[in-house]
Amino acid sequence: MSYAPDGQQYQPYRPEGRIPQPPHGDQYGQPYGQQPQPGRPQQPYGQHDRNGQQAPYAPQEQYGQQEQYGQQEQYGQQGHHDGSEPPRRKSRGRRWLIAGASVLALAGIAALVLNHYEIPPFTDKGSAVSFGQAPSGGGKKNDAPPPNSKMLMPTGPAAEFKNTMTLADGTHVAVTTLDGKKSGFKGKVWVWAPKEYNDPKFAKSGFPVMIALPGGAGYPSNYWMGTDLGLQTSISKWYAEGKSKPFILAMPVLNPGPDDKGVYWDGSDIPGQPKMGTWLTEDVPDLMKANFRTVKSRDGWAFMGSSTGGFAGLKAVLKHPDKFKAVIASGPDVVPDSSLWKGHDKEKAENNPELLAKQLIDTKGPEVYLAFQVGDSESNKKTLPDVQKFVATYGNKGPIHAELKVIKGGQHNAKTYVPNMGEGPVQFISKVMEGPVE
Repeated sequence: MSYAPDGQQYQPYRPEGRIPQPPHGDQYGQPYGQQPQPGRPQQPYGQHDRNGQQAPYAPQEQYGQQEQYGQQEQYGQQGHHDGSEPPRRKSRGRRWLIAGASVLALAGIAALVLNHYEIPPFTDKGSAVSFGQAPSGGGKKNDAPPPNSKMLMPTGPAAEFKNTMTLADGTHVAVTTLDGKKSGFKGKVWVWAPKEYNDPKFAKSGFPVMIALPGGAGYPSNYWMGTDLGLQTSISKWYAEGKSKPFILAMPVLNPGPDDKGVYWDGSDIPGQPKMGTWLTEDVPDLMKANFRTVKSRDGWAFMGSSTGGFAGLKAVLKHPDKFKAVIASGPDVVPDSSLWKGHDKEKAENNPELLAKQLIDTKGPEVYLAFQVGDSESNKKTLPDVQKFVATYGNKGPIHAELKVIKGGQHNAKTYVPNMGEGPVQFISKVMEGPVE
């Protein structure tokens, strides 16, 4: 079917608006109502014969100067000498073009599906990641360090880590399911090591560990494991700029279940509930020691977190200053407020950062470093004044060293907190932490 240049379908000429009917016996392919006359050439519509008479109708193949509607030769068709319409054939080139485009489209869809379901070779998701460990548990690739070394070799057994994403620098974020021996809780932990970890220059060095906790539900995932927030790439960038230690990240789930009823566990061992405090402060560190070259002393161990995760990290450092030296707490609560504490006032007090800070000051306990950052546009208007009061009351007294960064225009979300960590908080704790160490 031919089409006019403006996209309108071509229609044959119809005198006076009537649809002409072909007389019986008309030759197929000739204009309605007109038979070829021997010896008289047919003329296109709009042209006159030598006697000034207008031709009644133009043959279809001449109408409107055929080039306007597409020459037949362009589509690979030839006219027949007997005047009959030639059979239509699609261009082979066009058929191959359509077929090729279809194959490419189907291949693209298939690749996306295989990537989504983590099916090799279209993705490296799901592949094993050893982080320098031997394939079987307990194996070590490096020679044993000297007795006075500050570095702790992986203790094993090696966990089964599966790759969840590969960053631009070739490093991996991997995940394992940890069956906590001390807490009895079983959940996922994502881990990441900076590229320096596999640098031959640091082959006999132990690296500091930062346990990164999310806010909100923190279940069934930990949002720091994604690259959209840029935590992993930021750590590498800050280290290159001399602002940060090259932390290994441990990113465990924070809660044992969803908070669809407004319930969360405060990162604590609440009576009758899963022991999330033990999970975060014992099982997760044990996992990291089993699989990575770490720092023996507390000088290589820190927490960071936002909102509820900030509270859990703050409380963990104040409650276990013998194990952890520092925390970056962004937009945190400073007192426990889970509804699950009801009827357990004694245990609640034992997990209250305010009371823990006072106790640490009174006992002149180990020094800890608390880096707070809070936006001045937080959704909870009490967050900033509560943190300011905490710092004024307990900060920089005895063993407690505290610093507060107020983020102008900052809101209560991780996208606010990550870029601002590199402008104060991460330097504050990195100055007092160790690693890489031999």
